[in-house]
Amino acid sequence: MAQFAGMQDLIAAIERFVDRQSGVSPYATPVEGMIVMRSDHPKPPGHLLFRPSLCVVAQGAKWATFGGERLEYRAGQALVIGVETPSIGRVVEASPAEPCLVLALELDPAIMRSVAQDLPDLPGFAGEPTRGVHVTDFDGPLAACALRLVELCDTPEAVPVLRPLILREIAYRLLTGPRGGEIARLTLAGSPSRPVIEALHWLRERFRETVRVEDMAAVARMSASAFHRHFKALTAMSPLQYQKRLRLLEARRLMVARAFNVETACFEVGYESPSQFSRDYSRLFGAAPKRDVAELRVALAGARENVVASAFWDGPA
Repeated sequence: MAQFAGMQDLIAAIERFVDRQSGVSPYATPVEGMIVMRSDHPKPPGHLLFRPSLCVVAQGAKWATFGGERLEYRAGQALVIGVETPSIGRVVEASPAEPCLVLALELDPAIMRSVAQDLPDLPGFAGEPTRGVHVTDFDGPLAACALRLVELCDTPEAVPVLRPLILREIAYRLLTGPRGGEIARLTLAGSPSRPVIEALHWLRERFRETVRVEDMAAVARMSASAFHRHFKALTAMSPLQYQKRLRLLEARRLMVARAFNVETACFEVGYESPSQFSRDYSRLFGAAPKRDVAELRVALAGARENVVASAFWDGPA
């Protein structure tokens, strides 16, 4: 398969790194906030909670859904996640001869803001509320940045010095690229998206509680109707759908990682009815809680504890 410009060196660097690793993908790296993934075959959908991050495909293809929207990204492209949001993701193109190779990197909000404030011509904020997730090409200078990050794994002592510089260049390339205005709206304090993101963080801390849209709108200093419209544009789901997804992901994590039983997990995440919890859980994950957790534990057997991300990682994927 033909590769985009700049991808071949990145593919080779990722393969060299993976060949030195033991255990199963995903692989932690010496570069804080960066993991590497290799898949030799297409995978079933996995449920994740993304933090602001980049998910770069060097080879193969993936898709991710946010609410009712599906985004596909393949070799030479990256998924740019600007806001913390639940998602369903899947590797759709991979083989032993040409595995799917992915570099996932957390974005540093402080670095993004610093770079944005240094730009002489900052992209404007005009237009409708922006989507918090999009796909962008990741070739040329951006691919070179990704390559330097992977190569840093060979010299861990250089990471504290060089990582911030490379992240600044990535921020610059993203902010001055074709989607720079959308990224700036998710980054800067003065943008119209920031109050909604602040309310989203407020909900994240209180998702176990009974929360009304009006409460979140008050945090964002907006009317309930305007807030609902901006929130759905940003996350592709309503505030209550977002809260429900957070509850179910956390319940799944508690049952798999901490051996909570179904009823205990149900009440821990804020549900009042175990039967309603089981219905919502089955609708999202495709199986009743006990069956899903049992199957997930088998699937995760042998995976290192710090990278059980394939099931419910609170980070890029």
